[in-house]
Amino acid sequence: MGDVHRLIREHGLEGARARAASKSDRQAIEAAAAIMAEEENRLGITHAGFAMTSLPHKRIEEVLWRREGHRTTLLVESGRDRKGQFVGVPYGSFARLILLYLQTEAVRTGSPEVELGRSMKAWMGRMSLTTGGRTYQLVTEQARRISACRLTFFFARENGAEARHNGAFVQDAISFAGVIDDEDQPTLWQDKVRLDEGFWRSLREHPVPVREEAIKAISNRSLAIDVYIWLAYRLHALAKPTPVSWSALHGQFGAGFRLARQLKPTFLEALKLALAVYPEARVEPERDGILLLPSPPAVPRQEARRLGIT
Repeated sequence: MGDVHRLIREHGLEGARARAASKSDRQAIEAAAAIMAEEENRLGITHAGFAMTSLPHKRIEEVLWRREGHRTTLLVESGRDRKGQFVGVPYGSFARLILLYLQTEAVRTGSPEVELGRSMKAWMGRMSLTTGGRTYQLVTEQARRISACRLTFFFARENGAEARHNGAFVQDAISFAGVIDDEDQPTLWQDKVRLDEGFWRSLREHPVPVREEAIKAISNRSLAIDVYIWLAYRLHALAKPTPVSWSALHGQFGAGFRLARQLKPTFLEALKLALAVYPEARVEPERDGILLLPSPPAVPRQEARRLGIT
């Protein structure tokens, strides 16, 4: 299809839509148009471990989730409820969005204690997420899973040593008030929640800046979110073109796909969306995988520096 941003600039949004050859092309055009129309650049923060690994995209029955990326391994263990039943591992877009908010606010304020209440509700509105009906149920379920689970990051260092971070996402449960506010909507959250100390410490050591508007534009596609965060982490740090094989991509992104070749069409669609919201990214699909090229950061360095991120 070519460069969607150039297509929109040359032919306008309607002209670009008319030239879309597939549904995935149309989705990429819509995402790119959303980014191009944004006048504000809001900074989001996520842990670098989620640039190299990820949570499940769909509900899983297993109570232990393991993903491995470049020098990074993530283990997520389901917590239990008061009856001893497994709560389940967090998954999908809503789990990623909740965690993005918690991590961003903690780094922005310099405190592991994150305000929820109306702040979280306002952020959900900014991300075009409603707080009623089906969305409310999905957010509630993922918050419950996030509150209960345990996680471990393993980082392999260049000297062969291994760093390990044990902990959880939050110290206590993200609870729900269950009362009605003045807009006849349920108030989703208690006033504050505190990040787990180990996770907070690791987040400060390994933050990745992303564009909140980019996440918003692809917020219903969890694989596209993961690919975008991965590119935001890797591309600006590259010194030379770097090939990534389909085997490596399958190891990091291929949960649910038995073979690397089965992942390819789904990954390429997600990549197309990620590139639509990261126009500075330079990535070339190849027969044996993809080629990553040194690129400007997803978030301008001066914006990241304002939060002390270099």
